[in-house]
Amino acid sequence: MRARDTAEAVGAIGRAAATAAILAAAVLVPPQAAAVAAPSPTPSAPAEGACTAGTGPYQRELEGHLRRTADGRQDAGDCEAIRTFQRANGIRPADGYAGLVTYRTMVAVAARANPNAGGGCPVRSHRVTCVDLERQLLWVQRGRTVVLPPVPVRTGRDEEETRRGWHEVYWRSEGHVSTLYDSPMPYAQFFDGGQALHGRPGNLYAHGGSAGCVNLTVPDARRLWDLLTEGDAVYVWGTKPGTED
Repeated sequence: MRARDTAEAVGAIGRAAATAAILAAAVLVPPQAAAVAAPSPTPSAPAEGACTAGTGPYQRELEGHLRRTADGRQDAGDCEAIRTFQRANGIRPADGYAGLVTYRTMVAVAARANPNAGGGCPVRSHRVTCVDLERQLLWVQRGRTVVLPPVPVRTGRDEEETRRGWHEVYWRSEGHVSTLYDSPMPYAQFFDGGQALHGRPGNLYAHGGSAGCVNLTVPDARRLWDLLTEGDAVYVWGTKPGTED
């Protein structure tokens, strides 16, 4: 091969190699502008809607508890304060409406610091389950120590009132079903004839009252079940609002 041909061949080979190297670099090494990629946009959480619930039947009571101006009229600040209270206490829906469930929860929360401040439940060295008909609250105390904080209850309606005075748990039936009403009574703890402390599935406050039993939410009834035993004392006093006895 002539020297000129040889030189041209070498040159062609060199140019081909250089081109291949450039292409390889383009594939393996991203341009500097792309080296620091912009982060992918993160979808932002949807903005929470404005609290728009109207005035509720327990507006003034909730306003007073939450240290709002107790004028009985809902405004945006009241609505948000009530909604915050509902969230903190597991009330659903948390919509800022001052309804019965929120009010009854408020009564229990307000009593937590000292449920027996009025001295209605006798103080004994043994465990006593206290049922306050006036406030529709139940708690358990031993001496002056509260061992189960106050929880809302539903007691007997007019002419079927929960019987007042001293009682004791004489029979317990965890999965009890009423033969009289054909309805579930989970965690039933009977204290006087057919009257029992027990859970009520669904709306605790429906129909205004029980047939004499002390109804609790099912979670609260289970907590009470885990705490008490046969022979435990139960004390009931006061008058349920809306009853004559």
